[in-house]
Amino acid sequence: MTSWKLVEEWNHMGKWNKTSFVLLWGWLSLLLFSPYLIESGTTGDLSGVVGKYDNKEVIQEMNIIARGIYYIGDLNCHQLSHRSYSYNDNQMSFCARDTGIFLGLVIGFMYASRKRTVLTLPLVIAALIPIGLDGTIQLLTDYESTNPKRLITGLIAGAVTGVAIKIIADSLDNK
Repeated sequence: MTSWKLVEEWNHMGKWNKTSFVLLWGWLSLLLFSPYLIESGTTGDLSGVVGKYDNKEVIQEMNIIARGIYYIGDLNCHQLSHRSYSYNDNQMSFCARDTGIFLGLVIGFMYASRKRTVLTLPLVIAALIPIGLDGTIQLLTDYESTNPKRLITGLIAGAVTGVAIKIIADSLDNK
């Protein structure tokens, strides 16, 4: 696809599709590059609990962009180190499953941008079964999932949600 084709497609997108596109890609980019926005070895172990700002002393020392991303991650994700990916010797701001969800949102939205897609309730339920089973079995038993499984189950759930976001953006643009 040429750059002119991309510009032409962008010009035909409605404001809700453009907004969704920019927000989804922007957030995913910030999330994936957040370990590179700070010096190597800054984060240490961010393990905590959901809904609690439990890494304040580490996060307050970060630059404003990284601080915002890691703050949101600290409040909304357990950030258990063994359930999170690390690179640049820094733990990511969200766990593997959440990272998969965010990646899936972008993939689902982009897929639905290229193909006419219809979501049915059985498809949505089928897409949520893997994440539900993996997380619930892990919670209730001694079973410990792996980060690749967490990433994939999050990716599946996120992709269906990304398709739903595209459908909603289309309906808002067609009003």
